[in-house]
Amino acid sequence: MTQRRLAVGAWGEEEAAHFITQRGWVVLGRNVRTPYGEIDLVARQGDEIVFIEVKTRTTSSLGPPEIAVTVRKRRHMLDSASYFMQEHPEYDGHWRVDVAAVTRSQAGEIEVVYFENAVNEDAS
Repeated sequence: MTQRRLAVGAWGEEEAAHFITQRGWVVLGRNVRTPYGEIDLVARQGDEIVFIEVKTRTTSSLGPPEIAVTVRKRRHMLDSASYFMQEHPEYDGHWRVDVAAVTRSQAGEIEVVYFENAVNEDAS
């Protein structure tokens, strides 16, 4: 992956983290690695654990960022979240997988479109 793509991804993750913390959520982890893949953000919203896949675009030429969440990626996200929950019994309870789509227009305007419970067994 190129340095530019890594930088854009890191920027998007930071914007998504800012978006959720402004709403009172607590970020528990960033770039959490599991045998099934990486989880961009792990957060707590009330008593629920939320696994967040962040997709970022700086141009609209490829369409909105959320379309990059493929069937394969959804499966990896569910497997990674399930693994995390098994490895962290201190976070017992409900969990879900969300998607944050972050865009920056040519004029520099930032938009975060948030999809709650975007990935579940029915969606994969």
